[in-house]
Amino acid sequence: MKKLTFLLLITVLLISCNQKSETMPEADSKQLFSALIQTAEQQIGHQVKLIEESGKILNPRTIENGHVQYIPKDDWTSGFFPGTMFYMYDLTGDQKWIEAGIKYTEDLDTIKHLKWHHDVGFMINSSFGNAIRVTGNSAYQEVMVEAARSLATRFRPVAGVIQSWDEDRGWQGQRGWMCPVIIDNMMNLELLFKASRLSGDSTFHKIAVSHATQTMENHYRDDWSCYHVVDYDKEGGGVRSRQNAQGYADESAWARGQAWGIYGFTVAYRYTKDERYLNMAERIYNFLFTHPNMPEDLVPYWDFNAPNIPNEPRDASAAAVIASALYELDGYGMEGYKEKADQIMASLAGDAYKAIVGTNGNFLLMHSVGSIPHGNEIDVPLNYADYYYLEALTRKLAAEK
Repeated sequence: MKKLTFLLLITVLLISCNQKSETMPEADSKQLFSALIQTAEQQIGHQVKLIEESGKILNPRTIENGHVQYIPKDDWTSGFFPGTMFYMYDLTGDQKWIEAGIKYTEDLDTIKHLKWHHDVGFMINSSFGNAIRVTGNSAYQEVMVEAARSLATRFRPVAGVIQSWDEDRGWQGQRGWMCPVIIDNMMNLELLFKASRLSGDSTFHKIAVSHATQTMENHYRDDWSCYHVVDYDKEGGGVRSRQNAQGYADESAWARGQAWGIYGFTVAYRYTKDERYLNMAERIYNFLFTHPNMPEDLVPYWDFNAPNIPNEPRDASAAAVIASALYELDGYGMEGYKEKADQIMASLAGDAYKAIVGTNGNFLLMHSVGSIPHGNEIDVPLNYADYYYLEALTRKLAAEK
């Protein structure tokens, strides 16, 4: 009975918070996000201070057993902390963030040659892509184009997709896959689209379009939720199997996978203006926001079909990615999307998800999930949750100005 009463109380509070976020006066909204930026300056500023005092160039990803976990350059999340520096500059105008961003970005230069996994797009676009945007330094263009060449080596022309993982490497090598493609790979296409414009080489653009189209046709179910992994036959073409490596089950809807999808197809529309991609983003939106298991505060459980909802971890990283995509989609005339994004942002800026200064390993947001099936990063801060949240806030404030 006590447990039931507690759950009812939480439900009432969440509904109340949601109603407040929908009707929040403009002054209160400005105050909320102003306070969040101040917290970000303190949290991330202290993170940078600790790194500088170490005399090393360190790259924080999360916390484990109370300690910040720093990652090597070839970790798929290595571009997010450098990229965060540039969004902090956007939000504060303080030159120190550009200086830090340049330092941590240039440390990743060798990643442009990485060919053994697909996440070079995440790593280089979030760092060097933002460096070009903020500084205008044309010297970084060579890194973007070379990284796109590396990513393009993973294109499998018969299947028409970019292979995500090597079929013979690590735990993936034990699954019997031939050409595994994960929905996350939609996020790497932006690098190819940008490289095509920077270099004038249309090959990158064509590869990105082929991958997006095959993903649209093969990754999605009738309700417009997506599988995490689709294994292709790279020799004969076609699909061998559909599975879920980081979600609850093969037929479940892993929350961050849905987030990668709506963001990725939004990017594909930005660079192609192909209405099919915009329609796809709209279908994913409808799945997300009509799903009975989407919480009132719009910060999803780690999987929409997780068995113990509402007693399942939330994923702030998925919410942040979704919000950022929605602000861009609002610019394409999608009605109601900004309102949903604002609700997500208000939730994440509140006490339930925003860390108290000096806690949380100096990350901004709490309560994200890496991979529950692998027992990794459960209910912890993640550098990409902070990155996409600050990107979303930058987009929100730029649009409102």
